[in-house]
Amino acid sequence: MARPRQFDEQDAVTKATGLFWRRGYNATSVRDLGAELELTPSSLYRTFIDKHTLFLRALDHYQATDSAEAEHRLDAAGRPVREVLREWMLWLVSCPSDGEPSRGCFVVNTATELGTADDQVHQRTEAAFEVTRRALRSLLLEGRDNGELPAALDVDASVELLFTAVLGLRVRERAGHDPARLATAIDAAIRALDTI
Repeated sequence: MARPRQFDEQDAVTKATGLFWRRGYNATSVRDLGAELELTPSSLYRTFIDKHTLFLRALDHYQATDSAEAEHRLDAAGRPVREVLREWMLWLVSCPSDGEPSRGCFVVNTATELGTADDQVHQRTEAAFEVTRRALRSLLLEGRDNGELPAALDVDASVELLFTAVLGLRVRERAGHDPARLATAIDAAIRALDTI
């Protein structure tokens, strides 16, 4: 009779997500994962097959939580669209309060580390990016339709501008750039909506 697992699999995925997020895929070894998850290599392989499969689970876990949070924060719900957009972008680049160095965005970090070399990872990062684009599009359409944004606003171009700005902001945040300078860039990107 097989012994029951002595650990919570979802808790292990959550811990693995944190480790991959801090260190990246290539810099995280199976030994590192075993130490973080308090699992022997045989338990890790028995449960998750291999490092790559666990990494995909970690990406899925992060995307589910991060995408849900982004969609929630980009839901205007009667609030001024520019205010919602600014608060969301500032939230994206706010430094952790627990004294940890900035980790940036796990999806952005993964896309820059692995690019298109791994098709399964690429599909997941693109799906996460698409969630952000859709939420931005919905917010901008709401702003245009209710008169807060110019009637002639090119929504598709604006989504791409803001999405590109967000990716750059996430990289700069991870690099430890001054939050005040990032806020200046955010304000400039939002002002640009009046000219697109």
